[in-house]
Amino acid sequence: MTTAHATVTQHVKVKRATKSSWAGLGIAIPVLLVLAAAPYLVERGTQQQLVTLFSLIVLATMWNLLAGYGGMVSVGQQAYVGIGAYGLVYLADTIGLDPFVAVPLAVVIAGLLSIPISFLAFRLVGGYFAIGTWVIAEVVKQITMQIDALGAGSGLSLTSLTELSPGRRIAYVYWLSLIAVVLAVGVTYFVMRSRLGLGFTAIRDDSVAASSLGVRVTRSKRFVFVISAMGCALAGGMIAANTLRITPESIYSVNLSAFMIFMVVIGGLGSIEGPIVGAIVFFGLQQWLSDLGTWYLVIIGVLAIVITLFLPRGIWGLISGNGRIRLFPVGYRLVSPLERFALHPPSPDHADGEPDPKEPT
Repeated sequence: MTTAHATVTQHVKVKRATKSSWAGLGIAIPVLLVLAAAPYLVERGTQQQLVTLFSLIVLATMWNLLAGYGGMVSVGQQAYVGIGAYGLVYLADTIGLDPFVAVPLAVVIAGLLSIPISFLAFRLVGGYFAIGTWVIAEVVKQITMQIDALGAGSGLSLTSLTELSPGRRIAYVYWLSLIAVVLAVGVTYFVMRSRLGLGFTAIRDDSVAASSLGVRVTRSKRFVFVISAMGCALAGGMIAANTLRITPESIYSVNLSAFMIFMVVIGGLGSIEGPIVGAIVFFGLQQWLSDLGTWYLVIIGVLAIVITLFLPRGIWGLISGNGRIRLFPVGYRLVSPLERFALHPPSPDHADGEPDPKEPT
């Protein structure tokens, strides 16, 4: 073995961060600063549209955490969107809490309710789990429609926020939504960087094999189920605060789950960046095709089929070169000896190929 070869073998390292992730951090900070100043820079209508975009990003991120990382394909996450929205309106208008205090409290309530729901849903697997979550969402909707304090079937208006001037109200809701996006993406990122994240990957691939290796499958799945429910409830609170009006038919609509699935599929399942890209694309399509009525649903359906067939990793998979660019690196990468040897060759004194005196020639 030559000295050059020995030098190569001594420089094997495992890293998480990449050049692209540092570059992404450098871009994200000024972008967030500009977004935080948006109420001083753009008009109210644009702020409300951005709140809609932020709610889509939160929904897509939470569904990806549940299905893309946890391996649980749900068609009933609208149940928690509705709980978050109705929880905000009830706590703010009926109980009298400050609306911006009621939002996190409604999120906690949704998380607590999701725990007993998980014991029921986890009795099902695969397609049965997906349909079961849809049925659960319909049950939650029907229960809501039977409660007079929640407006029965006619819905509710959020009146407590109308006490603020329109400019202040829209700005406060905008900042709340921006914080919600940072929380949703940040929580997903740090969860997937933890030991739980490694367990989620194993569970998604093969839950039986993961269990045999010591992964606590049920507990891990319940944890991600609750986190996803709380994130969807947060998005529901954002929607209610932005529109000031909710009805059971809209806030519990299965279309919300369909939109979540679409955003994650076209953006890139199983990545943090994918749902963000998918939400931006979906929001753009909504704005561009809004005059076509329900035809835009047909168009986005065809688009989803095309991307599934030709871009199985989604738009982000194409942009990132199938994972070579990572803005949110949650896994580890092995820096190969040859790569490090190319970047840091041995000094000229040891690069002449002379044999190592400790090795037989």
